[in-house]
Amino acid sequence: MVLTELAKQKNKVVGTKQTLHVINNGKAAKIFIAEDIDKHIKTKLIEASRKNNLSVEKVESKLKLGRACGIDVSAACAALLK
Repeated sequence: MVLTELAKQKNKVVGTKQTLHVINNGKAAKIFIAEDIDKHIKTKLIEASRKNNLSVEKVESKLKLGRACGIDVSAACAALLK
């Protein structure tokens, strides 16, 4: 399962701003994006990931992604670090 991989990793960032930062700085290894986020945010994340040849995993909801990241709130996206 996709979320199991994310939950086990300690070396990650959570949130749109932090995720875009690590993508653009070449520090991301894999990206997780919630399906229920705003289209313009999803587009921005997917374009940045493609530009940097990163794998993108889709997650059913922001709530499930947040829980998998170990936080008590929703998360639009997260990234595993290299």
